[in-house]
Amino acid sequence: MTSEFNARSFDRPRDRVAPDSLRGHWSDGAEVALDLTEVTLVVAIKSDCDGCREFINADLEELRVPVVVISAGDDESSEWTGARQSVFVSPEAFRLLDVRWPPFYVLIDPFVHRVLTEGVLFGPEQVAAEIAGYLHA
Repeated sequence: MTSEFNARSFDRPRDRVAPDSLRGHWSDGAEVALDLTEVTLVVAIKSDCDGCREFINADLEELRVPVVVISAGDDESSEWTGARQSVFVSPEAFRLLDVRWPPFYVLIDPFVHRVLTEGVLFGPEQVAAEIAGYLHA
């Protein structure tokens, strides 16, 4: 007998302001500012996290939105060496987006400076299903 487990976020999104840029550095580079010029999915990850590992190694085309993967620190960067998605190290992004704990995602709209939705990260398919209603066709 197989179990069909459909993980999803349960908490309602908190209404709050979102930045139009993030400061930090890629895990292998110098300090930069990322300008967010369209609706963007920001995914906060941590080490020793199966959902995080799955996410950064997945093809994220089904999300239909630009993705920025963030970490609060460099200490985990060796775990993500060779991952399909680059990791942007930015403790400031965690603060600006009020990400209290990873794994977590935040869908932001820089045009209206708002968080559209947010939730706990279980994997790419779950996030795609949860953000689909916020994306224009």
